[in-house]
Amino acid sequence: MRKLHTILAILMMAMTTFTMTSCDEDDDIAYTLDGVWEGNMYMQSSYNGRVYQSSYSLLQFDQDPYRYAQGTGRWIDYYSNAPWDYYASYIDWRVVNGEIQIYSRKEGVTYYITDYRLNGRYFEGYIDDGYNNVYFELVKTASRNWDDYDWDGWHYYDYGYYPAPAKDKQKNIETPKRGVYKK
Repeated sequence: MRKLHTILAILMMAMTTFTMTSCDEDDDIAYTLDGVWEGNMYMQSSYNGRVYQSSYSLLQFDQDPYRYAQGTGRWIDYYSNAPWDYYASYIDWRVVNGEIQIYSRKEGVTYYITDYRLNGRYFEGYIDDGYNNVYFELVKTASRNWDDYDWDGWHYYDYGYYPAPAKDKQKNIETPKRGVYKK
């Protein structure tokens, strides 16, 4: 009987560690995401009946200090042949069971990042907007420097940029609509 209790206790401890690790893993992923990532996310924007593909993307992930597996940030796509230079949006992001979910406030769309590899320098995987699933590659270009932190919650001196939303060059024309494109 004592042996049975010991085995049950060991099984309960093992099950407890398995149930606790997913939150810890999400926190670790969020901690690694914190910073600025640059590369190509293969985004496109449709505007005035035409479709434009971005040439470069920049994502800023700011980790929430109270809810570690989520945060806010900015997402900027740069274009070379569009009527605008860039398209910027504030984002809310979170990590849920290893899946990274990015909600773009401007479009009201959630993007899902799955099947990815992430470390302190490189981030690659697949992004899905509900219609297309495309491979991307990003490189970390800045991390939070707590000595230079401006406690107003928005600006970090070491990031070196303060993007504004994309503006139309003409008035009364629809705003661009962003999405993932197939290669």
